[in-house]
Amino acid sequence: MMSCSCPSSTAVDTTRHPCYSSEAQHKFARLHLPVAPRCNISCNYCNRKYDCVNESRPGVTSEVLSPLAAKKKFDWVKSEVENLAVVGIAGPGDALANWEETCETILRIREDNKDIIFCLSTNGLMLPRYAKDIVDLGVRHVTVTLNTIDPVIGARLYRQVSFEGVTYTGVEGASLLLKNQLEGIAQLVRAGVLVKINIVMVTGINDRHIPEVVKKVKELGVFVTNIMPMIAAPGCAFEHIAPTSMKEVNAMRDLCQLDIRQMRHCRQCRADAVGLLGDDRSAEFSGCHAKPQKGKPAAKTYKIAVASKHGKLVDLHFGHATRFIIYQVEGDSYQILEVREVGQYCIGADECQTPEDNKTAVINALSDCDACVTMRIGYHAQQNLTKRGVKSIECCYTVEHGIKMAVVELEKQTA
Repeated sequence: MMSCSCPSSTAVDTTRHPCYSSEAQHKFARLHLPVAPRCNISCNYCNRKYDCVNESRPGVTSEVLSPLAAKKKFDWVKSEVENLAVVGIAGPGDALANWEETCETILRIREDNKDIIFCLSTNGLMLPRYAKDIVDLGVRHVTVTLNTIDPVIGARLYRQVSFEGVTYTGVEGASLLLKNQLEGIAQLVRAGVLVKINIVMVTGINDRHIPEVVKKVKELGVFVTNIMPMIAAPGCAFEHIAPTSMKEVNAMRDLCQLDIRQMRHCRQCRADAVGLLGDDRSAEFSGCHAKPQKGKPAAKTYKIAVASKHGKLVDLHFGHATRFIIYQVEGDSYQILEVREVGQYCIGADECQTPEDNKTAVINALSDCDACVTMRIGYHAQQNLTKRGVKSIECCYTVEHGIKMAVVELEKQTA
């Protein structure tokens, strides 16, 4: 990995950052680079099929980039977009859950672009570990999504929190997340970083609690808070909750303005946003990482889960797998995004006796994928995946062959 260090004296500039200055939103463009696919918490307003909601209906991206591909995309956007001032990493997962990719991307761009402002968006779970690295890297603008300072409310907002190889749930998970968020925010502020706090306002869950959150972050010395309505991803646990109206959001902003400045021009950007806040041009720059060649269509990108013991053969029955290797596939190339540990779908003998909650958890863990490749899969498991939009592929050969089979079937669906 490239060395994560740069002079710590990098100046803080709010005049060219559209999220930190309402005037800058009309003059300066930003580019979000989606190099951070993994997330370490599960929000109940998020569905990993649409990636983790950090900032935007947020989390949405047409592709995930490697640091090298991100640099190429930056060069392309810079050549086409006037007044590009800011590069942000806001997902589609969490910037700090993908620290090596985040760090390398910034270093590659900074090497010959000294005037670019860099910013990160995070849920804050890993802030105590990486706060110093963020400062050393020269990042002076960090957004932290902090929806509550009450672990009981947090237990309703977050399904689980994964930290150092252990998964926590309920109040225990929410307490751990909150502890790290507050500690990390304090470290950043002490180091001179401008911290913006995003608060997702969820009707009936944390809406009445938001003034307490704002007062707390004021004590910590944050720069601004951004109260925004929840945009529930399709298929998420909060799908049934209606978004908070902008009238209610603005009333809450007015109330909290008495304590700290409020961001009122947020567009809840995509993880691959390009251009001015009010004029997103992400569609112009999707599907490839350099200027497109005329007449050559961009390859589609898929996320495919594979049941494999060692990553060479498709050699596990769906019901017996306790982990799935998640691949990103684009054209003829594919790469591992992550390995997901899951509970066993079927623990019975001839008939599966696994509790329905366990089965649902496995299906949920794969619901962000386009296809699932296994040696065998039972009818009911196949139907449950289909309901989530996940194509089931049976294969008893190499992983490469299984991925190719899945792509062929997915292409048929869209032909």
